[in-house]
Amino acid sequence: MTATRYQAGQAVDIGILRKVIAASAIGNFVEWFDFAVYGFLAVTIAALFFPQGDPTLALLQTFAVFAVSFALRPLGGIVFGILGDRIGRKRVLSVTVLMMAGATTLIGLLPTYASLGLVAPLLLALARCIQGFSAGGEYAGACAFVMEHAPTEQKARYGSFVPVSTFMAFACAAAIVFGLGLCLDDAQMQAWGWRVPFLVAAPLGLIGLYMRLRLDESPAFKAMAAQPQAEHSPFVETLRGHGTTILCLAAFISATALSFYMFTTYLTTYMQVVGGAARPTALLASLLALTFAGVLCPLVGRYSDWVGRRKTILTACLCLIGAVYPAFHLAASGELIASAIGAMLLAIGAVICGVVTAVLLSEQFPTRVRYTASAFTYNLAYTVFGGTAPLVATWLIEQTGNRMSPAFYLIAIALLALAGGMALPESSKRSLDDPMR
Repeated sequence: MTATRYQAGQAVDIGILRKVIAASAIGNFVEWFDFAVYGFLAVTIAALFFPQGDPTLALLQTFAVFAVSFALRPLGGIVFGILGDRIGRKRVLSVTVLMMAGATTLIGLLPTYASLGLVAPLLLALARCIQGFSAGGEYAGACAFVMEHAPTEQKARYGSFVPVSTFMAFACAAAIVFGLGLCLDDAQMQAWGWRVPFLVAAPLGLIGLYMRLRLDESPAFKAMAAQPQAEHSPFVETLRGHGTTILCLAAFISATALSFYMFTTYLTTYMQVVGGAARPTALLASLLALTFAGVLCPLVGRYSDWVGRRKTILTACLCLIGAVYPAFHLAASGELIASAIGAMLLAIGAVICGVVTAVLLSEQFPTRVRYTASAFTYNLAYTVFGGTAPLVATWLIEQTGNRMSPAFYLIAIALLALAGGMALPESSKRSLDDPMR
């Protein structure tokens, strides 16, 4: 028999909730797996897809392509968000997982600069843009889908499994790249080994599509769709009615985005370029820290349900400000243990930010505009602060000559996030089932 839990008068089928979490998590896994592989193989991609000469310039170009893909995420968030609020979460999430898996697989099949010249990096940028557009509708929609099935008093607890899938995607990517590095020499890695992680996305995407198509629509969307006045408000009306919330939430998510990509994507490159660590050492340190982050997520979810969202926001920003300088100092050591500890220090603030963001995206907006508003807000912040994180960090070190400059940048953004986050109302006890809210 399927267990049913009652929370604040709300009947929740735990069996269905677990299926929803699994289906949401696997699509989210595919999305971030591609971003992770791209970051972990940044040095290899720079050598294969861009003219050789200045390694720093090639690396900057690689991270520029990484950033360009984020330019389409807000547009994807608007398009898929409006569709998700009109036709339902399930249908849109089925489309996004298929597009993301296809774009990721395409990267694994691309010819390199040696074969096509400048056409190769253009095709790489195109594939990244397709992935970015589809990803614009994925994360916020996956969060909303889980939250709208979860008990009111435990939204962060169950919602935390979406960030778990994010960090596990990076951990699996690090493990695969690390394993390939052990089994293949440099020539084999550049010839064909780098393609393997991208091609893994194809079967994962098909599994995610199958799981999502078998689910029912969320209770909150069903309740909203049953109302005669359930017509979705246009995007301009969404901005007009929820503009202040969007700005404040985007300000907080700026720290979520920056800390996430500093921790998951850039820090591995930082260990190699600044710390002089070998790639296997940097990947293993990242793998240990990412596993730690995945285990930490559910604990942070329970903490947020216990103390509320505003105290969680305060905790997240203080952890980032306090830990970022020693984290980068340790990561620059070039040693495995010190680098892993540094990455774990940065992970604490990044995890707290990520978990509370996942639940705030749904709690701060009513059902009829939830997908649109949350997807736009999330992707706006990630485009400005997340996609540019490796590029800005590399540029700051190049311009200032100070290897700790990325840490100061993150501290400044954490202060901005604290101001925006504390301007949001407490929402931990807010029900998502009210179709008119």
